[in-house]
Amino acid sequence: MCDEQTAADNDTFLGSGAISRRQFGAMSGAAGLAMLLPAPANAATIKGRDVAIKTPDGSADAYFVAPATGKHPAVLMWPDIMGLRPAFRQMADRLAQSGYAVLVVNQFYRSTKSPFLAPGESFDQPEVRAKIMPFTKALSPAGTMRDAIAFTAFVDAQPEVDRKRGMASSGYCMGGPMVMRTAAAVPGRIKAGATFHGGGMVGSEPDAPDKLIPQMKAAYLIAIAENDDQRAPTDKDTLKAAFASAKLPAEIEVYPGTKHGWCPPDSRVYDAAQADRAWGRMLALFGRTL
Repeated sequence: MCDEQTAADNDTFLGSGAISRRQFGAMSGAAGLAMLLPAPANAATIKGRDVAIKTPDGSADAYFVAPATGKHPAVLMWPDIMGLRPAFRQMADRLAQSGYAVLVVNQFYRSTKSPFLAPGESFDQPEVRAKIMPFTKALSPAGTMRDAIAFTAFVDAQPEVDRKRGMASSGYCMGGPMVMRTAAAVPGRIKAGATFHGGGMVGSEPDAPDKLIPQMKAAYLIAIAENDDQRAPTDKDTLKAAFASAKLPAEIEVYPGTKHGWCPPDSRVYDAAQADRAWGRMLALFGRTL
């Protein structure tokens, strides 16, 4: 998960010849991201719009994008700890090009509007962590589940969404547990969940994500960073056992050579090959279930 130890891991990794901070900043612009994210074959023409969603706790800013014509299965995307920003808008666009109606949200709406970081800023930087961590104090498991219900209702009210088909949720870093809470909050709608380098997926609390699995009715992809697995090597086994006990299909895999945060294209430890592989596994899951 994102913390000071992860930042130290990333600095060590980057010191071995990966991209520098200067290169990372240069790639964080829109042109750099566009080069990093390949469009799918036969990409649909898409239309996106900024939206505001009323929740029990306020008004959440978000980005909704879908193919320009027709109705499509929906996906609720939860960003990592750096929030809704150009990289996640482009990830949502890419998913919409594959035929999905996608809502990517600012999970920190109780504290700030998005985006709240400048291009090139990273959670690895102490000053950025100091800025973000107070935002996390306004989050709670119960609040996330309230949000999930509100976001699902918003998605289902959009004319681009086919409510006859299942809905999915995807999440990155801190968004991983949010995927699990979404699936538990609206089990009748969520038919697939995909998490990437999710943090805090296993815990001792009664409402820890792994403890909510019996409440879910979906199939899952759990893509784990290698250094996250090294820090918590038994978490994947706990998740596998919980999914098996609930009789829910789950593809749980450690991606070799990856660092926490390897999937978003503006990450300092972005691994294009492994990120694209994980993306392909997500599309395969959604194709089977939605």
